[in-house]
Amino acid sequence: MEMRIRTTNVTPSFDGPNHRKLLGLIALATDLTCERDFARLLPYEQAGLYVSRVAFANPTTPENLRKMGPDIAKAADLILPGHPLSAICYACTAASVVMGDENIEASVHTVRPGVPLVTPSGAAMKAFRALSVSRVSVLTPYLEETSAPFKAYFEKNGLTIEQFHCFGLEDDGDMARLDHKTILEAALATDTEASEAFFLSCTALQAVDVVKDLERLTGKPVVTSNQACIWEMAGHADLRISAQKWGQLFDMPCPAGDP
Repeated sequence: MEMRIRTTNVTPSFDGPNHRKLLGLIALATDLTCERDFARLLPYEQAGLYVSRVAFANPTTPENLRKMGPDIAKAADLILPGHPLSAICYACTAASVVMGDENIEASVHTVRPGVPLVTPSGAAMKAFRALSVSRVSVLTPYLEETSAPFKAYFEKNGLTIEQFHCFGLEDDGDMARLDHKTILEAALATDTEASEAFFLSCTALQAVDVVKDLERLTGKPVVTSNQACIWEMAGHADLRISAQKWGQLFDMPCPAGDP
């Protein structure tokens, strides 16, 4: 007997994401970490995270990072077209430093004007201001040539780097595979008496998971790329995230529009 498909006589009513804040994330094509971090930290009952990817090929050098520039706006344009977003995050710390936060923001605003743009480097600067910190220890997973621009960037934003270590890795897949013990030991090695806080750079690094241990062992606040981005996005979307697990930073308000 031939099956007939019939339209149901149930009158549809609609519920969905309209009661939640909508947040956009532009991740590198190769990134293994940031989506997981954002999904774990953001309160899913209050916000939805919607992800687009931008083409990237290793090695992670300043030259290759700059090659993403022309594709960032295209990636932003693919995130829920026509829907209002509370913020968009471009999730690459080194590229944000190399290309400039303001240039990435200008690119995104060509297709999503008025939507707050969050970068890991810019979010970290806001985090240190909120924490009243000016002297930091820095750990990156990058090559020395990729880490070098951070010095000028931090100094331009009024910070002093007390100690700066890098792992010397060129592949962000390897960066994502660094384990908890390795990251924690390397971060502790950057500590100095003058350091007021730590910055663990890179959205691929599994640094969020060491925040509480590092703060407990040193008594100093820890800022990571993904954690800072989530903190700033939460500020734009008026979300609350507990500091109990994810660090002292979440005790600090992030003023919307803070430069």
